[in-house]
Parts: sequence; C-alpha cells; structure tokens
Amino acid sequence: MDGFSSPAMAPTVRKPAAHPAVLVLRRLDAPFAAALREHFLLLDFHASGEPLPAFLAAAAAAPEPPRAAVVVGGGAIRVDAPFLDAVPSVRCVVTTGTGVDHIDLAECARRGVAVANAGKVYSTDVADHAVGLLLDVQRRVSAAERYVRRGSWPAQGDYRPLGSKLGGKRVGIIGLGNIGSLVARRLEAFGCVILYNSRRRKEEGSARRYTYFPDVRGLAAASDVLVVACALNEETRHVVGREVLEALGKDGVLINVGRGANVDEAALVAALKEGRIAGAGLDVFEDEPKVPAELLPMDNVVLTPHVAVLTQESRSDLRAQTIGNLQAFFSGQPLLTPVPCHRA
Repeated sequence: MDGFSSPAMAPTVRKPAAHPAVLVLRRLDAPFAAALREHFLLLDFHASGEPLPAFLAAAAAAPEPPRAAVVVGGGAIRVDAPFLDAVPSVRCVVTTGTGVDHIDLAECARRGVAVANAGKVYSTDVADHAVGLLLDVQRRVSAAERYVRRGSWPAQGDYRPLGSKLGGKRVGIIGLGNIGSLVARRLEAFGCVILYNSRRRKEEGSARRYTYFPDVRGLAAASDVLVVACALNEETRHVVGREVLEALGKDGVLINVGRGANVDEAALVAALKEGRIAGAGLDVFEDEPKVPAELLPMDNVVLTPHVAVLTQESRSDLRAQTIGNLQAFFSGQPLLTPVPCHRA
C-alpha cells in the first residue's frame, strides 16, 4: 500500500529514483492509481489512514520529500499557506478539476509553486450534461418516467402537466468560456437564441452572433433559461441570487453546471417553492453531498450528483493529462494546462 505506516516513518516501499514522490490528496479509482504508479511513488493520504497533519509531517520528513501534489476541489483540503508550510518541498500542484477555488493562487505565486488544472478535459461532457438537464426540465422527462414507473399511466391517464419546447428559447449563459461556448453551440442547433454574460465581450468566432449583457440581472430578465457555467471566485459567489431569480421570472428555468456556490441555494429553494421560477436542473450544490430536502419532491427540478464531468472518456483523458503535467514538471518542461498565478 502507498502512504505511510506511521507519522514518523518514510514510505514503506522505496522505488527507484526514476519514480519521484507525489503527494496524492484525492481518492483514486484503481485504473487511475495504477496509471500513476507506473511513473511515480504515490504518497496517498486516503490510503495511509493517518490524520492529515501527521501524514504531511511524515511526507515532509521523508528522505526524498514530494515536490508535487495531486489534489481535487470540493473537499476539506485547501492548498494554502498552512498546507505549503507543512510540506515546503512541494513546487507543483495538479488539481484534477477545472475550478481552483481550493487553491490559494496568490500564495502559490509568492512561493514559486506551479499550478495546473484539468483544462478542457471535461468541457464537452459538461456541455452535454447541461443540455441534457435542460431538455429534461423543459420536457419533464424524469417526472414523466417516474409517472410510468409507479403505475400511474393506466390508473390516471396521460401525464400532465405538459412540458415546453426548447426550440426558440432565449438562453442566457453566465460564463462564455470553454464550457459555456460549447453549451451555446449545442443549443444553437436546437434553434435557441444565445445571450451571455462574461468578464468581457467576446469578439471572436461564433460569440459575435450572441448578445452580450454586462450584468447578470439584465441577462436573466432577457432570458427564458439561465445556464450557470462560470468558475467560482469572490465575484461569482452567489452571482445568481434573489434579484436574478426574480428577473428570470415565473416561466424561467435555471441550469447549474458551474459550482454550487455560484447560486444562492436558499434563494433558489424559496423561488421554486413559491413558483417564482418554473424549474431547475442542478448538478452542483453548495454543501455537497448534501442536497436541500425541499428540492427532492419537486417534479420540476432535476438533480444529479455532480456527475457532469464523469464519463469513461473523460476519466481516461484526465489520467493521461495528470501524468503529462507531472512528467512535464519533473522534466523541467512547461505544464500542459498551467493556471496563471499572480501575487496579491
């Protein structure tokens, strides 16, 4: 087993120098772990059974302390000053997600720690999932499927209420980056009109056909559907709150494939309960894996457990990209998917 047998001991299995040590601070499935072990000595926190402080202390005290770490967002472990103090040998952090809100980029910049993320590995899968959620909410697919399964069709007749067509809808996208742009292209094929809000107006490619809104409330007021596809930072935390939901209106639908905290969850629950918006499709939540109990019985809400990124293809691509970033770091080459880090 990778990891440490006690806080004071170095790894129990030593590999040749050609296999540099890497801290692993996320759970790995068997194929991912096996692929990494072909190239690196894994110091696996979850396999170690140690409390995090003891694990990091043992890693720092190893004869060949780790110079790189593999992490993931959405958990309790943050890459910040205390973390980097605990393992000062770390000079590269590779996160297997796209978001980097769990990494203090300014502190990494100050210490000369390079950061890489998942880049575009998940983009097409998340865009597909966003469209799937929207179709499900608009056409009430999951609700109708439950109606059939519980035997209601022969007992109560045709399913009601009717869904709504997707073609012709005005879709506002918050964040016209990799994922948002792919969502837009897919929805154009359905005949949707694309509107967007982003940090700046996009003048390149298909974005020139879309209508830009400098503020999210104005975007919501002009949209039938609001798709959240932006990163999470201080500017976008609760970017969709009560005022934006009011602007979206009683016939509006919200889709969130960004991060849970992009949406004020309490305000969303209230808007749905009071009928101030028509429905929602949510893949992400503020306090995962907890989901507000009020959402569970709502037939106009489609819920998935943060799986938009998860396909067989994306997992394979992620393994290859993670290994590629680590190999680039250890060989002194540019990272494949670097994240810009700037000092505060």
